[in-house]
Amino acid sequence: MITTVAFDADDTLVDIHTAVTAGLSAVTAAVADPALTLELFHADADDHWISLADRDAREIRATAMRYTLARAGREHELDRWLELFFEVRFAHSRPFPGATAVLDKLSRDYRLGYATNANSEAHRCGLGGRFAFEIYALRGGVPKKPARGFFEAVLAAAQALPHEVVYVGDNYEHDVAGAAGAGLRTVWLNRAGAPAAGPVRADVVIGSLDELPDAVTSLAG
Repeated sequence: MITTVAFDADDTLVDIHTAVTAGLSAVTAAVADPALTLELFHADADDHWISLADRDAREIRATAMRYTLARAGREHELDRWLELFFEVRFAHSRPFPGATAVLDKLSRDYRLGYATNANSEAHRCGLGGRFAFEIYALRGGVPKKPARGFFEAVLAAAQALPHEVVYVGDNYEHDVAGAAGAGLRTVWLNRAGAPAAGPVRADVVIGSLDELPDAVTSLAG
């Protein structure tokens, strides 16, 4: 029996690309330096998300932005521009269209959880008050996905056995392989139709959140 559906945040429920682009665009415009382009801020951030994957999300963002600013000798301005980035980023952090309707439908039959590696706190992304529990990696000793300990924290918060919890996410390594390794049921939100990057198979693969209620029903049946 399925009792709980837990969600990844960024790129699953939260349109993080739009929010981050808005934040970096605001910084680029305010910095007003032709050497520091939006594309450069994005590229340096992407590199640091890979090289510092085990770090806290805010630390990664700060380190990446410092690196970009240093290209023009302006790293001493980091605090000012980081504050602007987060102000605008969270002002634009919203669920994908249709996401809240899916949550409303699922909440009639299941407990909902929100469990993420990122710093997209539900209440700052238009999702406050919708979840029975929220888990943020690197808080309270919770490791980052795909570590087994992350999903053990999900199970503890859900007060459920692994086969009673469905984890929904867009990242194959983190949300499918990681969750399956801890015994949870998995739904891979694969909007791009990407091939699996390993041998672990998701219980269900969907192309949009609209398909999720039927996917969960198929697992519950």
